[in-house]
Amino acid sequence: MRNEPIELRAVLDSFAELWSPRIVTRVNDYDVRVARVEGEHIWHAHDDTDEFFLVLDGELLIALRDGGDPAAERTVALPAGSVFVVPRGTEHKPSSPAGASILMFEPTGTLSVGDRHEAVPSHIEATTGHALGGPA
Repeated sequence: MRNEPIELRAVLDSFAELWSPRIVTRVNDYDVRVARVEGEHIWHAHDDTDEFFLVLDGELLIALRDGGDPAAERTVALPAGSVFVVPRGTEHKPSSPAGASILMFEPTGTLSVGDRHEAVPSHIEATTGHALGGPA
């Protein structure tokens, strides 16, 4: 990782792919990732880790199934500047009808579609993140 300031807007401007996070730096054993998002992701859960979201611009919606129960579904709306932590094991489905840029903080190697997930459509990339300047 680079040992110099990283301008997040420049990183976000360097790629157009949606739901394809870029690793901007690492903190101990955690990746700091940014992504462009629009439309819907998939229902998924990370069994062993929480997932931190910071909305840089736009609005991110996160549907949650507390206890994995579809009847207990709720949605949190995160405008720009908001943070939210999805607790480990919680099924969730991020979406952004108008598009957003987000920052995520999660253990290195965490798969973007979690440990449990529904079928992954072609517009979603199952990845542990791309290094800056890496393949799209």
